Formats: sequence, structure tokens, C-alpha cells
Amino acid sequence: MILLGLETSCDDTGIGIVDDTRAIRANIVASQLQAHQIYGGVVPEIAARAHLDVIDGALNAALQEAGLGLGDIDGIAATTGPGLIGGVMVGSMMGKAIAAVRGLPFIAVNHLEAHALTPRLTDNVAFPYLLLLASGGHCQLLLVRGVGDYHLLGRTMDDAVGECFDKCAKILGLGYPGGPLVEQAAKNGNPQAFALPRPMLGRAGCDFSFSGLKTAVRTIAQDAVVKNGELTPAFVSDMAASLQQAIADSVADRAAHAFDMLDMPVTAFVAAGGVAANQVLCARLRRVAAQQGVAFAAPPPKLCTDNGVMVAWAGLERMRLGLIDTLNIGARPRWPLEEIRKA
Repeated sequence: MILLGLETSCDDTGIGIVDDTRAIRANIVASQLQAHQIYGGVVPEIAARAHLDVIDGALNAALQEAGLGLGDIDGIAATTGPGLIGGVMVGSMMGKAIAAVRGLPFIAVNHLEAHALTPRLTDNVAFPYLLLLASGGHCQLLLVRGVGDYHLLGRTMDDAVGECFDKCAKILGLGYPGGPLVEQAAKNGNPQAFALPRPMLGRAGCDFSFSGLKTAVRTIAQDAVVKNGELTPAFVSDMAASLQQAIADSVADRAAHAFDMLDMPVTAFVAAGGVAANQVLCARLRRVAAQQGVAFAAPPPKLCTDNGVMVAWAGLERMRLGLIDTLNIGARPRWPLEEIRKA
């Protein structure tokens, strides 16, 4: 069984092809980074138009990379939400058009579920597992019991961890996207240089909060500008390292609390989403998993950020359970995991 996946929920146009042996036949990602950098974030209208401009070429490139034609594809999966609605519509309509013309099954994929299931592709993780889903717009801890079967344990009360990275990177003059730039700057910094708060540390439950951390970074940075006239490279590196360490400590604490809330044993602790590409955070989470006596898994960085492979894999998982969608299913800007149809 070979699935084609289309991902257009934000600012990357991703086309992926996978098969049921877990082989990745193609992974094409057309980035819009340069188009959005000057604005310090993603502009929805620009993103939607860019998807339209490149999706045909990305599809052809993926088929060429895989050495396949559309006649070799057994099903079409497309992100149908959540995300920027203009971009979501580009990918989902393209997917529906291919499915209609070729007479293929169409699978509407939830973007969050695609992230959630990726470790089953990359690491063959068995259900059930504890999942940290952390990206630019989402930060959740979930018990993953099966395809379409998710139990929310905790979520952010304000900013997602990716938003915290992005906003703090802007404060420090690092640019966009914040996560990779903070991680790079932190390599030359002292993680103990600034006494930043660890939001929610030690509190009951496993909800997150990052707005206070962002405020602390801004306050210290403003004071440094008043004192020195600018943010020096040494200050930026030290603050980036301190921020990264504070986030890692906070997330690790919340994850440890999540283990206490589980009502069944799990096979693994999994991190997915763009923030899971941060190696300092992953190292900290790996320690949490070891303390709990379970394996830790995270996809390789290229499959943590948005891509069509994860959508194709989620489509394959759903298709082999008979979860096929009609072509009149609508695109959704919001689509909580709890509302996904399951077997």
C-alpha cells in the first residue's frame, strides 16, 4: 500500500510518499521562510498564495524522487485542519482533485494527529504511549491509545512553547523562526547566566504556561538596553541558553507529572512537533523517560517540522482501518484531537 500525503497547513508545502513497510519513498518540502522573515512571522495570505505557486512542482518532484506515477498510488491523504485556512484549502482541494480524477480513496488528516503518529513510522512505537506535542501553536501532553484515540492530560494555558521561542527570539533580535535560532545562539551561552522562572514547576497536573517566561526575558533585555545601549552578542547567547534551559526544565517537570496521571502503562514517551527538533529539550526529556523506565522516541528533525511524509503515514494508518472520507469533507481552521473520527 502506497500513500501520497499533502501538507499545507502553515508555511511549508510538503509532499510525501510512504508505503506500509515504513519506507519513505519521497519527502519534498518547499519552504516559504524568506517570504515571511521580513514580517517576523507567517502572513496567512502570502502563505496561501505561495502554496498555490509551488504545489504542482512539489508533487511532480515527489513522484520523480519516488520513481512512481499517480497510477502507483493507492490513496491520497491531505491535511484538512487545523491550520491557516487558506493554506489548508490549497492542499485539501488538490488532494480531493487527485482522488476524484484517479478514483482513489481520500483521507482527511488532522495535522496534530499526523505529528502524533510520526514516531510509529520512524521508531515503530506501539500503542499506548505518552506524547508531548510541541510546535509553534500547540503544546499538549496526551495519552495516545490508538489511531484517533487521544486523551488530553495537559495543555498550555497561554503561549505554546514554540510561540515562546519565536517571541523571545524577536526580543533578542535573532529573527524568525525563533526555535532554531535560539538553539544556535545558545551553543555559545551560559544556561545559568540569568535566573529565569520555571512556569508551573512543581504544581499539580501537567498544564503549561510560558507567558511569564517571555515577560521575564523582555524585562531583562529592556534593562540591558537601558544600561548598555544595546544587546551584546554575549548577552544574547547567555539569554538564549538560559531560556532554552528554563523551557527544558519546565517541560520536563510537566511530563513527569503526566506520568503520574496515567491510568495504564505505556510503551514509550514520545516527543513530536517542531519543538521536538531541539536537541537540548530532547536530551532532558530522554532523562525523564529513563527515570520512568520507558523508552524515549522523537522523529529526526526533518520529520519534526511540517512535512508531507507525516500526513501520508497518518493517512496510511487510517486507511488500513477503513477510515476513508468523502470528498465533501470541509477544511477546518480548528480541529481538536478529541474530535477525530476513530475506528
